[in-house]
Amino acid sequence: MARGERVIAFKPVVTGLDAPVAGAAADHELLAACAGMDPEAVTPHRFGLPASPHLAAAVAGAAIDVPALVAAARAAAGDVLVVEGVGGLLVPLADGWDIRAFAGALGLPVLIAARPGLGTINHTLLTLEAARAGGLDVRAVVLTPWPTQPSVVEESNRETIGRIGRVAVAVLGRVAPVAPAELGRAGATLPIDIWVEPRH
Repeated sequence: MARGERVIAFKPVVTGLDAPVAGAAADHELLAACAGMDPEAVTPHRFGLPASPHLAAAVAGAAIDVPALVAAARAAAGDVLVVEGVGGLLVPLADGWDIRAFAGALGLPVLIAARPGLGTINHTLLTLEAARAGGLDVRAVVLTPWPTQPSVVEESNRETIGRIGRVAVAVLGRVAPVAPAELGRAGATLPIDIWVEPRH
């Protein structure tokens, strides 16, 4: 980070590598570029099928060892560990494990990324409810991509999620091009100090 801390990026699983988005790097490659890491170190499990991790692994004839992933994330050397989820809190990773359980095992504070438009109130409040039911420490919701001229619906969504969800709501504009420098500039607009806890 710009503050001189060594940031470790970790994403347990990436799927869909057989169906890349034109002009966009895969998640683990982008995270690696931002953190100055090798993509393989960011994401131990990488699958071609664009599907839930448990299915992508099964089709590939692989097994996802979630306790090993938790251990690998904890053992990563750095000042700050940032972990990106996969698809949502209730997405299964392996038998007995979903993203919520994985996050709970890590014990890190949680940010929820959500879209700002129609439908986000229900989706975001359900995610908050699931996170809290799992004992996760939700620090904020980030609505993105936030438009330069938000509509009355988007502004209302922001207020409603914060009020009903009893949660801080931040906004992040569209980042283009999606590259480390631009992502760094966008991230500098967010109250990261409130969310991130340095490792000891």
